This record gives sequence, structure tokens and C-alpha cells, in this order.
Amino acid sequence: MICELTTNFPRSGRLVWIGLRPQRHAEMISVSQVSANPITGLDGDRYAGRSRNRQVTLIQHEHFAAISSFANSTLLPEMLRRNLVIQGINLLALKKQQIQIGNVIIKITGLCHPCSRMEEILGSGGYNAMRGHGGITASIVQGGSLNVGDHVSFVPTV
Repeated sequence: MICELTTNFPRSGRLVWIGLRPQRHAEMISVSQVSANPITGLDGDRYAGRSRNRQVTLIQHEHFAAISSFANSTLLPEMLRRNLVIQGINLLALKKQQIQIGNVIIKITGLCHPCSRMEEILGSGGYNAMRGHGGITASIVQGGSLNVGDHVSFVPTV
């Protein structure tokens, strides 16, 4: 019964923002499209080719309100340093599952905990404001193009 419930989502989500980190501590670059490769990751991102389990970082758009409230700060997606902002589907419910974004399939590999940089970006207490809301990490299973506006849906495994 519970196994069945974990694969039932009320609706699909949507990719609302894409960001790339060209190098460590560099400003995020907002793009409308990026190529996703199962071997190298996201083209133009500093993590490209480095870590198979952390090729992509995702954060829930709905968490922005909570983080903003806790940090007493207005947030922009680039401040949180995640690659993809997803709206409308609960990412935390997808741990160890696969999702499809446009024509790209990714596997959720774990939680993406906040780093100490959140203190300088969000101000004092920024790290704790993000705890529990830092998003997830993923690996690319099937490459392709990610585009802002792409639908995001659960991919049942056989």
C-alpha cells in the first residue's frame, strides 16, 4: 500500500529557472536552456565531469517562501546556488526515484545540504534558514536539453 502511495503524484511540475556555476564562488549565470549529458553533467557548470551523483542540484520553488521568512530576506534563485528550480511537484518525495524534465531523465541521488556560504549570501543565520530546504542532488540518466518551462514528471521504474 505505502509503495503504491509513493508513486502517486497529483500533478506534474515545471522547470522555472536554470542556473550554472561557471567556477567556485563565481556568480550564478541564469540561462533559459542547457544541455545535460549523462557523462559530463550540465554544460557550463563547474561540476561538469566531476561527481556522478551530484551532476545536477535542484530546489523546490515552494521552499523559497519558507527560507525567505526564516532568513528575513527576499530571495532570488541564483542566491541559493542550485541548478534547477522546480515548481509544483514535491522533490523530497522523489528520493532515489527518476524524474523526467522535458526529454531529460535524472535520478535523485540525495539531499543537497546548505553550505557555509549561505551565511554570507543570506546574512547571519542563513545556513540554518536553509536547513531542511536545501534541495536535492541528481545524476543524469538520459541526456538532452533542459528548457525553462519544461514539464517535470515522475518516471516509474519497472
